[in-house]
Amino acid sequence: MAQQQHVDTMRLGGVTFHHAGAFWFGVMAVTAGTIMHIPMYLMGSSMHYRLAGMPMTTSMHIGMAAILVGLVSSLYGLYPRSATTTASIASKIRVSALDDAPITPAHIGLLVTMAIAVTIDIMKPTALAFVMPGMTMEYGLKSPLNPTGTTPAAYLALSGIVGTVLGSFLWGWLGDRIGRRASILYAGIAFIGTSICGTMPSFFWNMVMCFVMGLAVGGMLPLCYALLAETIPARHRSWLMILIGADIAGAYVLTSWLSVALVPTYSWRILWLIGLPTGLVFILLNRWIPESPRYLLANGREEEARSVMQRYGAVVVEEAAPELAVDAQVKSTWQQLLSGEFLGLTLVIGCLALGSGLVLFGFNLWIPSNLRKLGYTEADTILRNSAAMGFPLTFLVAWMYGFWSSKKTIIVITSLTAAALFGFVIAGDAIVQNRSLLYVLLIVPIWGISAVVAVLSVYSAEIYPTRVRSRGAGFAAGASKAGGMAIIGLVAFGITTPSISTVALIGAIPMTIAVVLVAIFGIETRQRRLEDITAEELKGTGRTLSGAT
Repeated sequence: MAQQQHVDTMRLGGVTFHHAGAFWFGVMAVTAGTIMHIPMYLMGSSMHYRLAGMPMTTSMHIGMAAILVGLVSSLYGLYPRSATTTASIASKIRVSALDDAPITPAHIGLLVTMAIAVTIDIMKPTALAFVMPGMTMEYGLKSPLNPTGTTPAAYLALSGIVGTVLGSFLWGWLGDRIGRRASILYAGIAFIGTSICGTMPSFFWNMVMCFVMGLAVGGMLPLCYALLAETIPARHRSWLMILIGADIAGAYVLTSWLSVALVPTYSWRILWLIGLPTGLVFILLNRWIPESPRYLLANGREEEARSVMQRYGAVVVEEAAPELAVDAQVKSTWQQLLSGEFLGLTLVIGCLALGSGLVLFGFNLWIPSNLRKLGYTEADTILRNSAAMGFPLTFLVAWMYGFWSSKKTIIVITSLTAAALFGFVIAGDAIVQNRSLLYVLLIVPIWGISAVVAVLSVYSAEIYPTRVRSRGAGFAAGASKAGGMAIIGLVAFGITTPSISTVALIGAIPMTIAVVLVAIFGIETRQRRLEDITAEELKGTGRTLSGAT
């Protein structure tokens, strides 16, 4: 039996389910449960899909139960039989063979699939900005567009962002616990189930489902980058991962386009319901998502690692001493991120993430409503054009990060973003009088913050060791969402008004501080092997590659 399982693993190149029947049953249950909510949405077609005040149907309650059963079943199907993060690294497989391998069709398939995953993931929180105006009007919420409302619209955004903060840390732990592949696929299944947010008739249930949606999307991005960092050859790793990060800007372009094309006809709810087909497409692409060989070796699963490495064209050879011995000295705990050798880098990641979150979920979230308040009825079109105009610059950032300097690239794009935000602070509401200046200043935060998030995600996946790489990337994502939680919380509880200049200033300050911290504590990762980066970080801490102190 064990021999047959080994043969199947080798044949499939490491793409396996530990309990395939349970996994696919879970996928079908979640999908069926989601589809059972669609009739509620269609019932409102004659009223422009307004569902406010309508009671939830029996099929919706049954559908929710089916989704919960499906989530439990699929997790069981993905959970490895020998999940452990305490296995000693006895393998002497030459892990650097992964960095010596050429780019193969398997690499390309993984890159394309991860690009799709990142796009789907970013579309969820990005859609919130385009959902808010319609939801505000349907439920009579209080916002800059409707100051007479009673319940602040920001409560919805707050529930979602709290979910993403918790989700980022949860998926960061899960990625190190059960593996990158298993966690990524589980997040994809959650994408399907949480699309029912578009059918909720009451604002309360919208908040509940938005929180659950946040839990689902909080970890996909860091998991994708952790898997790519551990799989793509070092000489190509940085620039290819940044191009994948370009989908952050691409997701904004796509979401704004969908808002312009679909919302006028199908209401704001359609932007949530899109999660059903996109999530299914992602799950069906699972054959292009094998487990990380470095993760497998770090957790004593040598046979699976050999299979995956061969799939990626790496020549599997053994050496006298294990190359991953440097990672054996690192404990798979959250406290490791705050240890002496990683504390400075964690401060860099935390401040940069906080600033980017304040911009992404503060400035970018409220900009559609703020532009409408200033008289720009075509706000979605303006934002779509600004995102599209800035998108080509992402290729320049990929070249800079991959071939010039990762550290200097972070400093440059963070400085530019902070400068543009200060420009909004100086111009204030007078920006309404100069459309050309408005476009110039919008391009930088919309494109620039996407670039910052991309390099932040890549950088956090490169600087932490294998045993805590998923946690480190999850921390970066969580800290970014925490910045959003802070600004949205200020708005939700009426402490500040989300004007353009206010949210721009709140975002510009930590971005400026982050530039200083990167200059002091940042390290260069360009075209370097992950184990070499970790060895440099541990140098001078009293540790050696053999584990002696």
